[in-house]
Amino acid sequence: MSYTYDQLSKMTVAELRKIADGIEHEAVQGHITMHKEKLLPAICKALNIETHAHHTVVGINKTAMKAEIRSWKKKRAEALTSKDYVKLSEIRQHIHDLKVKLRRTIV
Repeated sequence: MSYTYDQLSKMTVAELRKIADGIEHEAVQGHITMHKEKLLPAICKALNIETHAHHTVVGINKTAMKAEIRSWKKKRAEALTSKDYVKLSEIRQHIHDLKVKLRRTIV
């Protein structure tokens, strides 16, 4: 049976040890005494599963939004050098709003 990292990370240590029983790989040698934080990466290595979850962005163009954030950061630097603190505050708030919007769309 093929597993995903999310499925494996939600399992108990006993369930992970049962899975490791059926795997013949050097990474899971001594799995009986391993704790979950060592056993999970070992099983992932033996089964060729990536050990991190990928996030997907739904509803917006992530690349365009990051480019917009970078352009606002340049404006922020200009406002900082010119000591225009009112404009600086507005720019920082706009950058913050864009970042929040980006984080909320990550699934």
